[in-house]
Amino acid sequence: MSYIDGFVLAVPKANKQAYLEMAQKGWPLFKEFGAIRHVECWGDDVPKGKVTDFQGAVKAKDDEIVVFAWVEYPSKAVRDAAQKKMMEDPRMEGWKMPFDGARMIYGGFIPIHDVSA
Repeated sequence: MSYIDGFVLAVPKANKQAYLEMAQKGWPLFKEFGAIRHVECWGDDVPKGKVTDFQGAVKAKDDEIVVFAWVEYPSKAVRDAAQKKMMEDPRMEGWKMPFDGARMIYGGFIPIHDVSA
């Protein structure tokens, strides 16, 4: 069964291109280490909630957009090995993140319902 690493973060609107370039730079490494899919979504309709919401979860500022992203792996074992390899890979050194990584939320997820048309 596949395994999903999910991410929600706030990116300054002015950094959209830099963020996209970072994501595109990352995909070859994810793929090399076993990922089968990588999706980055730029917030378009992300309303403020009454109790909680995506914006509040990442403490998005007025000049930031919420990004929702995920990387899919064929299994948790492949994902765990990929994470270790990514952290040890010298190609990752010196990457500048065009967002505040301290406000990013992330986690690993086991799909329980996955259908397509």
